[in-house]
Amino acid sequence: MNTTTVTGPPHQCTYAQAAWDLGTDPDLGVSSGEAAARLARHGPNVLPEARRRGPVARFLLQFHSPLIYVLLVSAVITGALGEHVDAAVILGVVIVNAVVGFVQEARAERALAALAAMTRTVATAVRDGRPARLPSEELVRGDLVLLEAGDRIPADLRLVRTRELKVDESALTGESAPVAKTPEALGEAILADRRNMAHSGTFVTYGRGAGLVTATGAGTEIGLVHRLVGSATSVQTPLTRKIARFSRVVTVAILALAALTFGVGVLRGQPVSDMLTAAVALAVGAIPEGLPAVVTITLAFGVARMVRRNAIVRRLPAVETLGSTTVICTDKTGTLTRNQMTVTGIAAGGRLYEVTGTGYAPHGEIRSAGRPVAPAGHPALRECLLAGLACNDARITEDGDHWDLVGDPTEGALVVSAAKAGFDRAPGRLDTITFSSERQYMATLHEDGLIYAKGSLERILAMSDGRLGADGGIEPLDAGAITEIAHAYGRQALRVLALARAEADPAADRLTEPPRLVFLGLLAMHDPPREEAARAVRACRTAGIQVKMITGDHAATARAIGERIGLEGEVMTGADLAAAPDGELPAAVERTAVFARVSPAQKLRLVQALQARSHVIAMTGDGVNDAPALKQADIGVAMGRDGTEVAKESADMILTDDDFASIEAAVEEGRGVFDNLVKFIVWALPANISLGLVLVAAILAGGELPIMPVQVLWLNMTAVLVLGLPFAVEPRDEDIMRRPPRDPALPLITGRLTARILLVSVILLAGAFGLFHWEQTHDASLAEARTIVVNVFAMTLLAYLFNCLSLERPMLWHGIRRNPWVGAGALALIAIQALYTYVPAMNGLFRSAPLGLGAWVHIAAVAALAYALVELTKRAARPSPSPRQDLRP
Repeated sequence: MNTTTVTGPPHQCTYAQAAWDLGTDPDLGVSSGEAAARLARHGPNVLPEARRRGPVARFLLQFHSPLIYVLLVSAVITGALGEHVDAAVILGVVIVNAVVGFVQEARAERALAALAAMTRTVATAVRDGRPARLPSEELVRGDLVLLEAGDRIPADLRLVRTRELKVDESALTGESAPVAKTPEALGEAILADRRNMAHSGTFVTYGRGAGLVTATGAGTEIGLVHRLVGSATSVQTPLTRKIARFSRVVTVAILALAALTFGVGVLRGQPVSDMLTAAVALAVGAIPEGLPAVVTITLAFGVARMVRRNAIVRRLPAVETLGSTTVICTDKTGTLTRNQMTVTGIAAGGRLYEVTGTGYAPHGEIRSAGRPVAPAGHPALRECLLAGLACNDARITEDGDHWDLVGDPTEGALVVSAAKAGFDRAPGRLDTITFSSERQYMATLHEDGLIYAKGSLERILAMSDGRLGADGGIEPLDAGAITEIAHAYGRQALRVLALARAEADPAADRLTEPPRLVFLGLLAMHDPPREEAARAVRACRTAGIQVKMITGDHAATARAIGERIGLEGEVMTGADLAAAPDGELPAAVERTAVFARVSPAQKLRLVQALQARSHVIAMTGDGVNDAPALKQADIGVAMGRDGTEVAKESADMILTDDDFASIEAAVEEGRGVFDNLVKFIVWALPANISLGLVLVAAILAGGELPIMPVQVLWLNMTAVLVLGLPFAVEPRDEDIMRRPPRDPALPLITGRLTARILLVSVILLAGAFGLFHWEQTHDASLAEARTIVVNVFAMTLLAYLFNCLSLERPMLWHGIRRNPWVGAGALALIAIQALYTYVPAMNGLFRSAPLGLGAWVHIAAVAALAYALVELTKRAARPSPSPRQDLRP
């Protein structure tokens, strides 16, 4: 990185002063020898590589979990005791989970690499007085770089000369329109207003110019973004936080219980090997091995549903995070709006016209007083539209049912408005005066002898002597009335262009300065909000989710767009954010709905301020400037169509249609995923708890173990998975978007659901332990008694499944009708347990034995009792006015 300092910010100096500070010549740049010395001294023009863990370290870290430690120790002990099947199954589960985590983390590591790749290009620099093409990595401070349309700017430049130069800075500043550049010195100015600077990673869209390199590598503005991305912390999702907390509690409980039972058994004189087997069985039984698999599968099904709703999830836990979201920070351009400039109003001949239709498709009509009009009967309107078509370098193309723009978005809007009136071709052009920021207008000379001009209102009015009237005659020009109309359009956040014409000298084939003009009218345009955006914003507000718009546009434009989509509240600018003290910022951000002219660092600070108030943040973005905030947010959402690769790699989710409505749909899916995960955990935990209790009871009683480790594994890897999978495809509840967001501070399982889990655990303990001893006292073999215990667990879990399809109301037959996988899972479990019970090979492998009809009657009685008691508790606990309290904060 070049660390040389200058006496003042380059944009505040003249380019001659900047050249002096940089030790270079504004016309010749630096010599090859000096460039080589500076390159050796300060290093190449690249972003520094971030230090990353190697693949081996990242894979080993996947085992860094308390539950995994317990499972690994259990596998070692089980293998040492000769139970190799049990040990292999435990290790298999652990390794599969580690591989999945490793793959996900490897994909997330590419964000900084994509950001660094953006700055690697080829540049034209003046070396030894001659232009030379060289890799951008070799640029040094003081180099004179030449720019042309289509170039990616390779470093931060202080412009020394420009010719109609426009730069697309949207990826860095959020400014939606290309920015006209000038070499003139400026005063204090924020990044988006530094018209005499060109920044690394942005693009030249029009014209040409030259600039001196003022910063390279990490010293550039994109280098600042790189540092912010590196410093932003990856935030755990609410689900991963809750699962981690749950895992720690379960681990401590399992270890304490296993140690207690082992110690009690040994003190009572039982063999140490038997007690080790019992302790391993208790650990394996109490740990929900099926939980990671079902959680992953449930999230994967959620991802598949979201793809159908135009959202691609890069990290599985992000699906659930959306369900916890309390604030959505969204970009404006392309997300809430179409990112297609559209003419909506015309003022010509003393009349106002409305233009219908949106986007670049030439479908719509021109109306006056609510009625369609034909331009042929409105001369001023006709001439105004023709001027916009003729004085224009853009064109629209049709690709099937999709229309694309080639050229400037503002000029494209003029072409489309003319096409809606039936004009698709202008008279042949002879000459052009191109637009410049100094000139503030564009003019074209045509074969029919007319000159057309378009530009800023002030410039066109100053060049005009009269106005074309409604009947086609020339009228006096009332500049004040026209200006008032323009201001009225401006208050609606519409951009206004003025159009005029003049008659040329019949012998002229060149255009220098146009003669005095006849004012034709105003065309007012904007980037229209998406029709579905307002509906999606209302749906989010109904769901208790705040929506905050963050844009690089000016405050007035941002406010007007916000009001159109239902975002009413305070507006803060980037300057306001910079001036706000850290202690006051969270409260100010909380009450603000629209943020305008915001820099990358301020976006990151804004997200951090909201997180300081315990919000779960979904942040959308498409540019390089959005990457730090996307990474810092609880879930980063990048735009798939127009987003940069940096934004996509930093995000957790990508929208394929760049539409805010897809975020609202993703939130709905996320809430459904969380509901299904809660239902699964409430259903699965009683089996793990009661398995541990049964083993503890047997050891304390001093008898045989009612269930062996291999049989515990059978239950966890068959019954739990077969019956748990239907939860992954359980349909969403109808009122899911009428609930408030979950409080992230609440535990994964509420107190009421904990009581239900304990009730079913006690039923399983009593049923399994009681029948185990009952059958032995009635001449059943030990193998038969253990087979009964396994089937008590399996059939009771089957009955309890129907309790958990809804955590508040009965859903027996309705649950099967709305989710066919429930019935399929039930039939599959019955078949599997029949194989376990009656197939000789399974009897030998799992130490099971065939059962008679009487045993099945007893098993069914325990299952029916569990179902009935849970339904009674649901009915007693359900408050009548507001359902689904278990899933609400």
